[in-house]
Amino acid sequence: MTVTAVPTGESVIPGCAPRWLRGVFLANLLAQAGIVVTGAIVRLTGSGLGCPTWPECVEGSYVPTSRQEEAWHKYVEFGNRLLTFVLALLAIAAVAGALAWWRRMRARGVPARTPVLLLAWVPLVGTATQAVLGGVTVLTGLNPWAVAAHFLVSMAIIAGCALLVVRAGEQGDHPTVTVVRPQILWLGRLLVLATFAVVVLGVVVTGSGPHSGDSDTEARFGVDPRTVAWLHADAVLLFLGLTIGLIVALSVTSGPSRSRTLAWWLLGVAIAQGVIGYSQYFSGLPWALVAVHVMGACAVWILALLLLFSMRVRGPILREPSNA
Repeated sequence: MTVTAVPTGESVIPGCAPRWLRGVFLANLLAQAGIVVTGAIVRLTGSGLGCPTWPECVEGSYVPTSRQEEAWHKYVEFGNRLLTFVLALLAIAAVAGALAWWRRMRARGVPARTPVLLLAWVPLVGTATQAVLGGVTVLTGLNPWAVAAHFLVSMAIIAGCALLVVRAGEQGDHPTVTVVRPQILWLGRLLVLATFAVVVLGVVVTGSGPHSGDSDTEARFGVDPRTVAWLHADAVLLFLGLTIGLIVALSVTSGPSRSRTLAWWLLGVAIAQGVIGYSQYFSGLPWALVAVHVMGACAVWILALLLLFSMRVRGPILREPSNA
């Protein structure tokens, strides 16, 4: 492939978003996953009502005050709220950068990547939605359904950001070509559904366990923690079976190297998650270990999505780079 000279800061692959813009999109993905972990730390340390009002931290002040009774919990919750502003700045940068790139492509008479521009709105819309939902969570006294919704919306935002990163790195929007056999594509879709089921059941496990979100407030699902933990483990076994099956299918059909690499990474992280999961269960659910487990859940979700997305390519150049 012949690569023509491009202005400094642009991608050297025609049709791809500039390298700096792809970096902004990746930063949004990592930040959205990061705030899931910090939000989990708020819950796990019993700091969910460290700031008992919303949008203020305490009545009459947007920042923690010395007169509050929440001790150090107020700083944990307030710190998590501050991260929302970081997410908002990154989200605004994503929209502004995507819009500037889209306009530049149109001015040059090049097909503009409208799907990328639309996906760039996901972090901003998602962050605004999460801010409102976070307020609902606080005002309802950490209702477990609101807490669960807060987490699952984050999973949806992460999915949108992962798709944004992938689409920005592609060379166009058409044509779309499946680079694996149809059966393998469907197996990838089933894997994503199984991953989502594992995540949902994991949320229920946490919401029915000892970490209710606030040290003085009992806000849990009315289910037996042991039962739902075993259901979660069963879902994980299904997930592992699908992952191993996908690795075998990709190997025997000489699937794309990127897909095979992502599948192996997914299996490795999933096995580590299993070790962490059983360790936290038999050690009484220490909050630090649960937080690491939440981080791993985000990694598994992202890897499962990237694996599915890798099974299709878009744009005029559809071959994998030669290893020669």
